[in-house]
Amino acid sequence: MLFNYLKITLAVLKRRKFFTFISLFGISFTLTILVVATAFMDHLIAPGYPEINRDRSLYIWNIKEKDTKKSGQSSGPISFSFINKYVRTLKTPAKVAAVTIPNTINIYLNNSKLKLYYRYTDASFWDITSFDFLEGKSYTQQNIDNNDFVVVINDHVRDEYVGKGQSAVGKMIEIDNVNYRIIGVVRGCPITRLQVSSDLYFPYNTYKSDLKGERYRGSFAAIILPDNPADLSKIQDEFDQVASRLKPTLGDKWFNPDKIYVSADTYLTSFTRQLKKDGENSGKSIFFTILFGVTFLFMSLPAINLVNINLSRIMERASEIGIRKAFGASANTLVMQFIIENIILTLIGGIIAVFLSLGVIYYLNHSNLIAYIDLSFNWKVFSIALLISLIFGLLSGVYPAWRMSKLQVVEALKN
Repeated sequence: MLFNYLKITLAVLKRRKFFTFISLFGISFTLTILVVATAFMDHLIAPGYPEINRDRSLYIWNIKEKDTKKSGQSSGPISFSFINKYVRTLKTPAKVAAVTIPNTINIYLNNSKLKLYYRYTDASFWDITSFDFLEGKSYTQQNIDNNDFVVVINDHVRDEYVGKGQSAVGKMIEIDNVNYRIIGVVRGCPITRLQVSSDLYFPYNTYKSDLKGERYRGSFAAIILPDNPADLSKIQDEFDQVASRLKPTLGDKWFNPDKIYVSADTYLTSFTRQLKKDGENSGKSIFFTILFGVTFLFMSLPAINLVNINLSRIMERASEIGIRKAFGASANTLVMQFIIENIILTLIGGIIAVFLSLGVIYYLNHSNLIAYIDLSFNWKVFSIALLISLIFGLLSGVYPAWRMSKLQVVEALKN
């Protein structure tokens, strides 16, 4: 019986090519967009080169001061002294890295301008991250103590400044009228690695601003890597206790803060908190609500499309249904036939979506639209999306099929 269903289904799909094309296009296009979007979201949030420890690290991106009486607020990155005084002194064993928010600078080479991102970091930054060093090594605390003017560059800068395939370690590079000795070359990472990506990495001893001030605000972020992932909650609790004792900075008649909000978050929480621009709430619930709503809306479009197509397709087959009923086909048999048609149609659309998704991901990874991007196909997400499509396919096929199976033979043949 199942084999006969399959034969009839394939014959129907071949006979009504326009409806088949529209259905396959809607299913495969929806699944492709969903998988590629998920791959990009996974790339933004999940661990990846060089932040392979992202899921077992904590981040302190900014601090927010609020004047509750006048509804004023001010927020921004934390200072280097804040990290030394309130983060490095936490009792739970952990590695703490300090890294500045990225900035851009222009260097000129052979009458051409090269726009580069740069950061200042401490030596622990290289212990917490896992950069691939193509040449040389990272700077150490000894380099910082010796006030060495050194720099780590990525392979893009090496290829542009020194020459592709040429050794860069030991050479000097002039940046903002200051000469730095290249100490290492790393494989670059995409700019979407928000806390670690850069073209140039300088030790903080070369930072021109004052690092010893007592202000909470500055231009740094802290990355905390515990010795044991189970210590994450302990570190968060300990830091919350420290943060609760912070006193707001002195204000003026326009802005006099009386509340401070700062927390050590997992990467996802810190990411949603930054999107929401709110130090008080993580924003995770809003983020996932919007994400679920958009996904549901996006997935419902092909379902509505399939319902309309199925209604039109089945109405055209009224005479076929009448003949089959005249020869003894039951309502359950007809409903099962249309359900199998929808399932096969969805599976074919899913197979097409696999190849389309792999092609789009390959193109994005090799097109240099985002340098060093490393999207990957997520089979788990694809399986869930395909399952949802099958459910929608069933729902969109059951009602029209059931409705037509209830037609009287004479009425069906008349139509």
